[in-house]
Amino acid sequence: MKQLPGVKGNETIYPGPSRIHLSAFPPKERWDDWTELDSQAWPRRKERHYSLVPTTCFNCESACGLLAYIDKDTNQIQKFEGNPENPGSRGRNCAKGPATLNQITDPDRILYPLKRSGKRGAGDWERVSWDEVLDDLASRIRKAIVEDRRDEIMYHVGRPGEDGFTERILAAWGVDGHNSHTNICSSGAREGYQLWMGLDRPSPDHANAKVILLISAHLESGHYFNPHAQRVMDGKASGAKLIVFDTRLSNTATHADVFIAPYPGSEAAILLSIANYLIQNNLYNRDFVRRWWNWEEYLEHSSQPRSGEMFIDNQKASQESRSNRNASHLDSSGLDINEGDGSINISRLRRDDEDRAKGDAVSTGSGSDRVTFEDFERALKELYAEYTFNFATKESGVDAKTIEEIAKIVAAAGTRFSSHNWRSVTSGVSHGWSAARALFMLNALLGAVATEGGVFPNAWNKFVPKPIHTPPHPKMWNEKTWPREFPLSMHEMSFLLPHLLKEGRGRLDTYFTRVYNPVWTNPDGFSWIEALTNENLIGCHVALTPVWSETAYFADYILPMGLGPERHDIHSYETHDAQWLGFRQPVMRAARQRNGDDVNDTREVNPGEVWEENEFWMELTWRIDRDGSLGIRQFVESKKNPGTRLSVDEYYGWIFENSVPGLPEKAAEEDLTPLEFMRRYGAFEINKKVGAIYEENVPREELEDIREDHFRRVFTRAAKPASANVVPVPSPDGDADGRRLVGVRVDGEIKRGFPTPSGRLEFFSRTLFDWGWPECAIPTYIASHVHPENLEADQTILISTFRLPIQIHTRSANAKWLNEIAHTNPLWLHTSHAAKLGVRTGDLVRVETEIGYFVVRAWVTEGIKPGIVACSHHMGRWKVHENGQKQLMATVRLDHDGDKWGLKRERGAGAYESTDKDTLRIWWNDVGVHQNLTFPVHPDPISGMHCWHQAVRVRKADPADTYGDIHVDTAKSHEVYKKWLAETRPADKYSPNGERRPYWMLRPLKPAREFYKLPKKS
Repeated sequence: MKQLPGVKGNETIYPGPSRIHLSAFPPKERWDDWTELDSQAWPRRKERHYSLVPTTCFNCESACGLLAYIDKDTNQIQKFEGNPENPGSRGRNCAKGPATLNQITDPDRILYPLKRSGKRGAGDWERVSWDEVLDDLASRIRKAIVEDRRDEIMYHVGRPGEDGFTERILAAWGVDGHNSHTNICSSGAREGYQLWMGLDRPSPDHANAKVILLISAHLESGHYFNPHAQRVMDGKASGAKLIVFDTRLSNTATHADVFIAPYPGSEAAILLSIANYLIQNNLYNRDFVRRWWNWEEYLEHSSQPRSGEMFIDNQKASQESRSNRNASHLDSSGLDINEGDGSINISRLRRDDEDRAKGDAVSTGSGSDRVTFEDFERALKELYAEYTFNFATKESGVDAKTIEEIAKIVAAAGTRFSSHNWRSVTSGVSHGWSAARALFMLNALLGAVATEGGVFPNAWNKFVPKPIHTPPHPKMWNEKTWPREFPLSMHEMSFLLPHLLKEGRGRLDTYFTRVYNPVWTNPDGFSWIEALTNENLIGCHVALTPVWSETAYFADYILPMGLGPERHDIHSYETHDAQWLGFRQPVMRAARQRNGDDVNDTREVNPGEVWEENEFWMELTWRIDRDGSLGIRQFVESKKNPGTRLSVDEYYGWIFENSVPGLPEKAAEEDLTPLEFMRRYGAFEINKKVGAIYEENVPREELEDIREDHFRRVFTRAAKPASANVVPVPSPDGDADGRRLVGVRVDGEIKRGFPTPSGRLEFFSRTLFDWGWPECAIPTYIASHVHPENLEADQTILISTFRLPIQIHTRSANAKWLNEIAHTNPLWLHTSHAAKLGVRTGDLVRVETEIGYFVVRAWVTEGIKPGIVACSHHMGRWKVHENGQKQLMATVRLDHDGDKWGLKRERGAGAYESTDKDTLRIWWNDVGVHQNLTFPVHPDPISGMHCWHQAVRVRKADPADTYGDIHVDTAKSHEVYKKWLAETRPADKYSPNGERRPYWMLRPLKPAREFYKLPKKS
């Protein structure tokens, strides 16, 4: 390449957009002393000298690389820009990355540990020392462990930003106490993907696709945000067609070649009509389907012998089951219900399916009796024949010709078909997981799985390095996070916690919230307030947070934790077909160490007494078991200096030296230790082009005393090879003699296969079949809780899940640049809808839910599907006292009378004096409305996902209504909870093996196998 002006001979060049004349980033060789002109000094020529220290952004899950520009004269962070050495983000950032500067200089942030001095929620706090906090918490937790009350310890995390560190701390305590936000985020999509491929997230190769199909607004707000958005645009620049499904005209939709706005919840009907088009016209990848679908298992189950009828208990057909709108093979009206005992005749269901599809022609067995792939192809055509374009049009409102156009574009993609769904419909409606399952069925039909331009199982594009200590699995099961009503849920049933406590299913002694604000983020926030203010239900609430939040107000301790550039984490995300590791670090600590200073505690360099969680958790664990008598201390003990606590330098140094292939060698090339290398560059790419792992042949050394079953699954006695990569993967059961599943035989060769019970992609889910959901055993369309047939005449759907690309859940109220761009959330109404209501932009409207209402301003637009309304996430932050993020929090009054709650806005945001002169320039007053308070819980009976879409009534506000008014009845919210709970099929009624949950499925902090067993009935 032509030498660029100002670039020295052997320096790294990061080409700019022109690819010729300008470098986009400082060469890494000059990161110790980078010179720029001070723009604020213009027209004078004033140089600034910087030390550039890498870290990663913590303002969403993507963890894009950042470079902190630390002024060498003032020792202050001047700005954050992108890190070109990060393989995921490649130096590019959205607005949230540079706004990290606002957060670390936020005048309202919490700098010291606080303890409440009055009633919970009263707003009375006193400053305390870290030693006082640690000793108190260690004493409480040790007492609970010794008294065998481990189920009373809970850690509730929103965005972890790490790969398993705190889960291992809980495992060291022997506590099944991990709780997450995933069932209000992405469990629906995860369920759909895991049912197909074992792993619960897709890793799409957008950049190399011919066709990209996105459900929702992935360019601005879908996972993985910026890293995926830039690769979608790379794909488009190379000629890829972009198809977008979204109820709104999002930024992503404006870039689409084909954009449709289907009725919310109908997406699976459209996707299955496309699948039917591929099937009926023989446009699918026949060899891939033959080799990698578990079609033989499906045919065997649909062809059971007529003798020996099999039944499962069926108390009452659920609304979801009755609403199943699949083709006739899964019409639940065809279930054979015994009037005497209320059970479903499963054998009859299978037999009727066989008779309809094949007229008794299919049989199972061996040799000439074995079913053939041609038998399956004939069955497949009949199974999906009813999913016509006209059927999809009836459900979705999208023109059949447009759906056909999309089908033809998809068919032309071949193995370069990239697709993605994360929230949207899968997080919005009951059985939303079926949309992700239908979407991935298109990839599975085309063979676009782990191909260039296709979709990879996520774990194949992740690398989680083995840590220095690995505690054993907890020897317990926590019913408060994994209740038996939801045996197939993808994550903890976190948003039900207040209701479970209210029902007497236990209490909590010590409850940690971290990067999580359930009072604001979750549905039914007033029920959370009721639980958090009841000391009989929650003994001690510890909020680990750098900022004030609606949940922190109801804590006993508020402990200031570091923001992104003030803490350590490692992470690896599935941004493309590669494996890479990112390193978040406290940049001031790294800068000091680069200069030769010793820094042994991050509090030495952070503002005030702000700590980081790694050091906090290790110190707390050490104090819980100072003498080692509980067997806990060993998991945070130094290997270099036994008898002393592990340091973060030793922790990460050990990982980088022992568990990251290629990193020690790469570091040695620059005469650096692996830890020094990661502190200098912030990331390391381990593998490129991972490819189709399922096609790999199993090595001979793993094939010891093998056995093969009639589905050609291969089991071995050879131990699983040790690996430095401990990324979580499913664990299918072995055979009855103790062998593990090692692979599947395909065309005579033993292949690695997929981490599913069958070892293949699971068109037929034995798991759903065996656990009480036979009507959902293959990809299907199920009418949702907001299907038109389930709404009253004056109801519509409220979409509350769409996100703005600027804000970050509740973590960005301390980012002034972001707040100025976006600070309110009006209700989107189509012009035709607004005309019927007699509403104009800016008018107040009342939105009535099942349990209450909120009052918000209307925004009349053509950019939403007629008849649907939408109100964005992120906004409506509030405080009841002066403590809070004044830039984006309204001051409100909470009214409470028994089960009746109200929130009344007293004043909005405004200019105020602080250490940041810009707070005097705040010009906005409106900070939005907290709509989530008015939503009851809607737990999907299979995935456990909260179904966010609300059936609402929208009308003009009453004369007495004022902006931001909220009223809720928590007694009604509990009744809604019980109504949805009644739709579940609990493990103690449907488990096929007496266990709480299928052991093969993913689960955070997985307990030992024996604790999967359901307790014996008394």
